[in-house]
Amino acid sequence: MHTVFRIDEVRKLDKKSPLYQVDLKLTSDDDQQLRQLTDRVRQETSGSTGWYRMGKLLLKISQFDKAEELYTALLEQVSNDSDKADIYHQLGWLKDDQGQYKEATSFYKMSLEIKRKTLPEDHPSLAPIYGNIGQVYKNIGDYSKALEFYEKAHKIKEKALPSNHPDLAISYGNIGQVYNRMGDYSKALEFYEKAHQIFEKALPSNHPHLATSYNNIGGVYKNMGDYSKALEFYEKSHKIYEKALPPNHPSLATSYNNIGGVYKNMGDYSKALEFYEKSLKIREKALPPNHPSLATSYNNIGMAYSGKGDYSKALEFYEKAHKIYEEALPPNHPSLAISYGNIGEVYNNMGNYSKALSFLEKALTIQQKTLPPSHPHIKETIRRINNVKKV
Repeated sequence: MHTVFRIDEVRKLDKKSPLYQVDLKLTSDDDQQLRQLTDRVRQETSGSTGWYRMGKLLLKISQFDKAEELYTALLEQVSNDSDKADIYHQLGWLKDDQGQYKEATSFYKMSLEIKRKTLPEDHPSLAPIYGNIGQVYKNIGDYSKALEFYEKAHKIKEKALPSNHPDLAISYGNIGQVYNRMGDYSKALEFYEKAHQIFEKALPSNHPHLATSYNNIGGVYKNMGDYSKALEFYEKSHKIYEKALPPNHPSLATSYNNIGGVYKNMGDYSKALEFYEKSLKIREKALPPNHPSLATSYNNIGMAYSGKGDYSKALEFYEKAHKIYEEALPPNHPSLAISYGNIGEVYNNMGNYSKALSFLEKALTIQQKTLPPSHPHIKETIRRINNVKKV
């Protein structure tokens, strides 16, 4: 192991000086927490050669263009199907992270097609591909399809892994996410808590997966209206992300965004705007300009301005978000429905009722196609439409 230090203490030299003194302590080879962390890093950046490991590392730190350049070059050099399948899989992961879901699905399925020619259906190496295809379907709003692929992945992992393995926890978390999107919050919480129990036992306390777990549980509590509980879990998550990730990492942006969402729901729109803008600042640096997560930031900032009563500013940000959603997502995606609904609500508040009704009805059409009939979003949109019609 190379030389690694722990930060022991940080203190300012004096009140007038901008300099700080940092006291470091040399770690030992038998440092258990450090060993767990480095072992996990090695697992997450594993590969047959240094170039493959480099590609995974570039993806982990969100250097998408460099990763794509590397994988494209590797693809031109390899001749055997096994290596091609691995590269297609990584390119699928890359495209998914960039919000290019059609391309992501194509690469993942090319990888799956190659592997299924030579492997049994329950082979462990198929699980990541099934899981990632499930993630793409989740991102495009096809939740039944997402659940199908996530469950295929989970079935393989349950056979192949010990019951406390972190990858099994990730699988529980993925299934929980789908139930959360479908509005089945009790089921979502059940799977998230299964995941969290494993993470707490298997990972060091500052591992990003543990932060994601806190974040997921916080999201369910927010959806259930328990905002104090949601904020508690979001802040636990954020504390880990700040320590473990670079300052421009998309997960940190998501964390700021989620905390902002709680403040928005609590009616503290100024505080919400503060966190939403922190999220946007990271996303504008880290993501391509047409990425759906960037649209989410614009949309949320629009909601904060709407809450403050600044409807023209709200409409400006809602329309920025909507433009990206229309380009990046399929026409029946739930996020597009939310976007239509938000624009409709602003027009309603501005007194333009015909435009409000038009956008709200577009939102309802999508929601009725993609969500269960009892989903809270459908009920809310119907309520809004009825209120506009009463005016």
